[in-house]
Amino acid sequence: MMRHPMMKKSVKRILLCGLSTAALMLSWLGTAGAQFQPDVEVVEVKEGKRAVSSVAQAQKPVLPQGKAEAPVIQLALLLDTSSSMSGLIEQAKAQLWRVVNEFIAAKQDGKTPVVQVALYEYGNNRLPAASKWIRQVQPLTRDLDKLSQGLFALRSSTVSGGNEYCGAAIFQASRSLDWHPSPTIYKAIFIAGNESFSQGPVAPIEACKDAITRGVIVNTIHCGSESVGIERGWKEGALRADGEFMFIDHNQVVAHIDAPQDEAIVRLNRQLNDTYIAFGLGADAFKANQAAQDSNAAGIAQSNLARRARTKASANYYNAAWDIVDASKESTFRWAEVDKRQLPTELQSLSTDELKDHVAKKSTERDALKAEILALTAERETYVARKRLELGRDDRSLGDAVTKVVRKQAAMKGVQFDVGGKLK
Repeated sequence: MMRHPMMKKSVKRILLCGLSTAALMLSWLGTAGAQFQPDVEVVEVKEGKRAVSSVAQAQKPVLPQGKAEAPVIQLALLLDTSSSMSGLIEQAKAQLWRVVNEFIAAKQDGKTPVVQVALYEYGNNRLPAASKWIRQVQPLTRDLDKLSQGLFALRSSTVSGGNEYCGAAIFQASRSLDWHPSPTIYKAIFIAGNESFSQGPVAPIEACKDAITRGVIVNTIHCGSESVGIERGWKEGALRADGEFMFIDHNQVVAHIDAPQDEAIVRLNRQLNDTYIAFGLGADAFKANQAAQDSNAAGIAQSNLARRARTKASANYYNAAWDIVDASKESTFRWAEVDKRQLPTELQSLSTDELKDHVAKKSTERDALKAEILALTAERETYVARKRLELGRDDRSLGDAVTKVVRKQAAMKGVQFDVGGKLK
């Protein structure tokens, strides 16, 4: 069939444009990746036979012993932290534990999934221009205390205006994070902001299409009205990556409802902290951060601390990088390799058998406390749900948007959720 010369030129132009876009995306990723790595202190020290725990090790997705085949849920949250987004940041702080808790009673192939969360900020003029005003706050991690620490450290820009490059942020997250290769794993990006979706050097539609080819769904959350979000391209981006388009009131103050169970949950949470035994280099900092993130959660509301306690009572709160109780459950753990000089002072004189007994008692105590907390928080969630209905609260916040979507999308990957005491 004869082709018109102009048609040949048009096809060539489209191909060159596509190649140029891909080259620009890859070139920028190399620059950003080289300059902006996670804020991780890498410590590699060996004393005796045991390699000392490090901050870097804590970022790795550690699975409890016997759960090497546990399914994984991977979520990346990309937040616009430009000058008008302080409300969005506050909502994220208030609802982190709500999102993570969606998977506490979930099952995939009969197994409880492990949740990893990554956090990015973008559009903040405090960040260097060379990064396209994007920063990876945390990689995909199970260290939920470190994640909370990074989230509570976020501050909106003090300079009005900004460069909210959604395409560049999506591309960096989809290409830089350690996404699981399995197609059966639920992997999703949630990007929230209020400016035009098309800003920046990387076409967001191309970034979204690139993400879904890697099995990563992109969900877009416009901070504002539905019509403006559609007009500014947020809906089209989600459609290109099998995602959902949402719109929220990012300035809505999250409603916190106190419950009769809160006081007991807070008390049990303090007792739960006492079952953690810090060991290894820098472990005291991890232990201190556990308490600090309790304080951050409580600073928002007692109900928020109750939700964090529920997370801590679940399988998703696992601290083998610094807690000897969790670490001792790993198949690679060796009692003979424990450097007792890196244990709490009161335990350093114990024999290996005495230390084993002490850790076993703490483990039993922890399991009992977790069971109590989970029972009380289940009662609490029922109470709060009933109260919300009575009050007629219309929740258009970040947490509400994300939790609805993760249930819908994860279910398409075979994840079953607890609905009225039954898995569906």
